[in-house]
Amino acid sequence: MSTAPPAPAELPAEGTDGPAVLARMVANRHDDADWRNGRIFGLIFHPDDEELEELLADVSREYLAENALNPVRFPSLARMERETADMVAGLLHGTPGAGGLTSGGTESIFMSVLVARETARKKGIAEPVLVTAVTAHPAFAKACHLLDMRQIRVSVDEGYRLDVEAMRAAVGPDTAMVVASAPCYPYGVMDPVTEVAAIALEAGVLCHVDACLGGMMLPFWERLGEPVPPWDFRVEGVTSISADLHKYGYAFKGASVLLHRDVAQYRTQWWFDDGAWGGGLYGSPTAAGTRPAPPIAGAWAALRHLGEAGYVRQAAKVRDATRRLMAGVEAIDGLTITSTPDLCVFQFGSDVLDMDVVAEALADRGWFPNRQPGGLHLMVSPYHLKVADEFLVALAEAVEVARDGGTSDAAPAVYGAARPTGGSSS
Repeated sequence: MSTAPPAPAELPAEGTDGPAVLARMVANRHDDADWRNGRIFGLIFHPDDEELEELLADVSREYLAENALNPVRFPSLARMERETADMVAGLLHGTPGAGGLTSGGTESIFMSVLVARETARKKGIAEPVLVTAVTAHPAFAKACHLLDMRQIRVSVDEGYRLDVEAMRAAVGPDTAMVVASAPCYPYGVMDPVTEVAAIALEAGVLCHVDACLGGMMLPFWERLGEPVPPWDFRVEGVTSISADLHKYGYAFKGASVLLHRDVAQYRTQWWFDDGAWGGGLYGSPTAAGTRPAPPIAGAWAALRHLGEAGYVRQAAKVRDATRRLMAGVEAIDGLTITSTPDLCVFQFGSDVLDMDVVAEALADRGWFPNRQPGGLHLMVSPYHLKVADEFLVALAEAVEVARDGGTSDAAPAVYGAARPTGGSSS
């Protein structure tokens, strides 16, 4: 039976008092996933830190109205942005003053591609080309579309890592930049950054490392003694890195950093208008003009609150949860992990079970791993250490539903979603 669409919303004739508005907003969340119970494995990076959550709420109120468009009026924001970028640059062995914040990974990637285009145009390249693996984030394709560039996507090996020889063959006189993922989102494996950067050096082009997912985890993974292949500015030839602070930096959305090897390259990221429009000189290091202050202040506060020791503790929780989840998945007959991950993100699937049925059965039990074409995808947060065993019990039950012939009418997998149309966790 079809359901009629809701009537279009209309501006009320009279205002509503605050408590009533808040009550209606809360009621509207009835079918949102309850991220606080650790039952989703993407979109939210649950730090299991109530003090940090309260701090970020206070920060948001403190900077509720300020605008980072004009650092002259709000110099505190400019200072916090610089300090935040420099703290991350220190972690990644980068250069102070050679980067800044964006609204998220997509904008960091967009701006990195813009820098590549502008650098190539200065060389006389009319139609710059970007070379990535097929597993590179779709934000690169979006950036190429918006910036009128061409993207060449090269193959990956059996472990889903970028094929170095395929990239070398794809690089030509019109190449502006090559890209490596650290790690790629679908499989949690790192591309061979050293080899990719060597190709860039030989060709005289830029090399971007997309560490939006791993940039705030890999430094602490390394401090835990886990194997981490070379990937940051210690690798000769790497010219820029993106890292999201609203992922494993545990700041709120949206905060990411884009760092460059040198300040001159960062200046290429800035866009200026000479003031001919009548409003005065306009300059911006991002696609946005007006920039909300809370994400900048929140990123600064999260870094200051946790410090190196706090991030190492969080990384240890994530590592232990990942190990427990992977071992539990592998112990269930019929399930296999697609590729051994380098970090705390992985996909698992099956040659004998319908994984759409497994996903639906998990959703019916209030669990929401991400669905991918090849199976189910887990992006592990610190809080998952508390619920890993509970999830594995639900997963085993869901597998039995699939084994008993359960069916699913699920639509194609959607990035970051367990059910394409959403679903209740109740």
